[in-house]
Amino acid sequence: MRRNPFDDLEELFDRLSNQFEDTMAGESGLTVPGTIGVDVADTGDEYVVTADLPGYDTDDVDLRLVDGALRLEASRSGSETYEDGDYIRRERTQRSINRRIRIPEPVEEDGVEATYNNGILTVTLPKLSGGEGGGHEIDIS
Repeated sequence: MRRNPFDDLEELFDRLSNQFEDTMAGESGLTVPGTIGVDVADTGDEYVVTADLPGYDTDDVDLRLVDGALRLEASRSGSETYEDGDYIRRERTQRSINRRIRIPEPVEEDGVEATYNNGILTVTLPKLSGGEGGGHEIDIS
C-alpha cells in the first residue's frame, strides 16, 4: 500500500507545533494563544486526556476522534450586554480555541468517554489491539 505523502507533512507540522508550544510553555505553564492546555497520560490500557476549558459549556465544545488524533474545538460568544451602563473594561470577549492531539496507538472508538466538570474536560480513550477506524464524534457528559 502506498503511503500518503500528506501524512508525513501533517506529522511534521504536528511536531513543529508541539515543539513551539513546549518552548512557549516551558516551566511557566503558559499556553499559546488560541490553544488549549492539555495533559495526556498513558495508563497502560487507555489514554486519558485532560483539558482546561473554564467558562465553556458542553454545547460550546466539539470533540472528535479523527485519523488517529483527538480534535478539540471550543468557542463562546461575548454576547452579554448591560442595559444600565457601558463597559469600563471588557476582556471576556468571543474566543475560539482548538487543539489537535495525536494519539500514539489506535483506540476503541465506541469505548471513548468524555466528562466535563468545573471547567475540566477529561477524555478516556481505551487502547485497541488492532486496526484503525474512521472519524468518530464524542459526546460529553
